[in-house]
Amino acid sequence: MRRDGGVVGQASVDFITQFKVDFALVGISGIDGDGSLLDFDYQEVRVSQAIIANARQVILAADSSKFGRNAMVRLGPITLIDCLVTDQAPVPALAQLLTQNKIRLEVV
Repeated sequence: MRRDGGVVGQASVDFITQFKVDFALVGISGIDGDGSLLDFDYQEVRVSQAIIANARQVILAADSSKFGRNAMVRLGPITLIDCLVTDQAPVPALAQLLTQNKIRLEVV
């Protein structure tokens, strides 16, 4: 049993790739200073990549503790997302990346 309840495995990826969705809501373990989206679990990353590839718009939900947090597995660049939903304004470097790449920021 997985601790975080993440959906993983090739069967999950195969299932997801059968659909095209309007919105994908994904989470992440960390956002590196260069905008790389990072996680700790390779299998979860593969599922997230499939979801992102099959969505018209991608929303990333990440609380402020994820800013600058390191993890080993790279999901991809921040340019994969259309909107970041978070609890606090990001650090200036991340805010600049969002602005430069026309990624909407929602602080809630």
